[in-house]
Amino acid sequence: MILLCGHIRPELSLKVECPMSDWTAGYVADIGYTYGYYTELNPALVRLAFLNAGLAFPQMGAACELGFGQGLSTNIHAAASMTSWHGTDFNPAQAGFAQELASTSGNGAKLYDEAFAEFCTRSDLPDFDYIGLHGIWSWISDENRAVIVDFIRRKLKVGGVLYISYNTLPGWSTFAPIRHLMTQHAEVMGSQGMGILKRIEGAMGFVDQTLNSQPLYARANPSVAERFGKMKGQNAHYLAHEYFNRDWKPMYFADLAQWLAPAKVNFACSATYLDSIAAVNLTADQQKLLNEIPDLDFRQTVRDFLVNQQFRKDYWVKGPRSLSPFERLDGLRSYRVILASVREDIALKVTGAQGEANLNEGIYSATLDTLADYKPHSLGELEQSLKSKNITGQAIIEAAVVLTGAGHLMPVQDDHVINKSKAATDRLNSHLAQMARTSNDVQHLASPVTGGGVSVGRFQQLFLTAAKAGRKTPEEFAQFAWEILAAQGQKLLKDGAALETPEDNLRELIEQAKAFNQTGLPILRGLKVI
Repeated sequence: MILLCGHIRPELSLKVECPMSDWTAGYVADIGYTYGYYTELNPALVRLAFLNAGLAFPQMGAACELGFGQGLSTNIHAAASMTSWHGTDFNPAQAGFAQELASTSGNGAKLYDEAFAEFCTRSDLPDFDYIGLHGIWSWISDENRAVIVDFIRRKLKVGGVLYISYNTLPGWSTFAPIRHLMTQHAEVMGSQGMGILKRIEGAMGFVDQTLNSQPLYARANPSVAERFGKMKGQNAHYLAHEYFNRDWKPMYFADLAQWLAPAKVNFACSATYLDSIAAVNLTADQQKLLNEIPDLDFRQTVRDFLVNQQFRKDYWVKGPRSLSPFERLDGLRSYRVILASVREDIALKVTGAQGEANLNEGIYSATLDTLADYKPHSLGELEQSLKSKNITGQAIIEAAVVLTGAGHLMPVQDDHVINKSKAATDRLNSHLAQMARTSNDVQHLASPVTGGGVSVGRFQQLFLTAAKAGRKTPEEFAQFAWEILAAQGQKLLKDGAALETPEDNLRELIEQAKAFNQTGLPILRGLKVI
């Protein structure tokens, strides 16, 4: 693994302690949220999930994200599509960054720093075809949940889609006491003057000490120690927002359904594509058990017990409409996809609740080989081209769902949308690539082809900037990147050790640039990132 070492910017405390007015509402505001991109928020992904489930899907004219964090997902989706985006995040520093991206790209997104109660009662908001909440529901108060449900009831169009993710029971049952112990330590043993990062460090150390004392709780729940061990390697910013907010409430599916009932939305399907592939998630007996449950909501609750679900990502719809078999198949055949991974690097394996499973080599290798030109292909085209290999249309549909769930395939928008979005994604990507000169915060760029984000690391963004500046060869890409890093006193890490000499650093960058030139650039050109 190769990382970057060098200067680290000090964290800025954004929280002002004021007993008369706590604008944070108990949410962590000492440090900003991570600059993550969340592909499930991409409305373009709804179509395949809904078609696979046999449901009609809306045209995405207007969309809203509640609690957008740094706003990277919102801005990528606004720039890479013709959808009009609105949203809010209570943290003014995060909203300011999001507004900067919107202004720079000219994507038209209207983004605010308002609390949910304020934003959700604005009179100038349109009705929405799509409302997204990622990492919000489990970390807010019941009062804010009620505000959001009322907003969905009033502002989500008939036929509109709600995306929501949340911590789930029973998967959190055994680990919830650890979260309680950490937050209690931070509150009782820490102090506000220490800052959230120091309080997290102290809480983590105390829990580690407690688990090492072999408490009966840990003996009765042996998975706790392993899960906590994984936590210790996670980003402190993520830990702060995941575990240390005042409000934190995992929820059974049935409880969420009860909360959403006044909004008149129904569960449509999982936004985690692999959830729809029963064979990798459930035993034969478990599949039989679920198939005998007629109630859709209760079936989901039971499924969560079968797979010990910890986090759900779901689509809900206001007024579900079933497609006829002909409509469903016709829609699937016209659905277009593009390969977004290096063909040679794709292992024919997938991991579900039942563990790792091998994919059918005949079906998947032939499908991937056809897509390896990094051009859009409809599932109908794939069906025709692979008919001579006795690969059925249904097998191709399942392969598309699995490969999309694994992150290897992405949706393709209509050509006129791609062409109209290209200017905004170019402006946004140029701005993000300029940020990569001094920071590795942002690891995604926008694709007008997919309507969403593409993973592009810091060095790869620097190589892209070099290519746009007229550099031609991998050696020139590497030299461009090294001049930027060296000017800041930064060095590469390789196998955990810093590369000390300029020659070693440049040599490593050349190797990375060669790989990027050979495999990365063709993909990014196909996705029109460059």
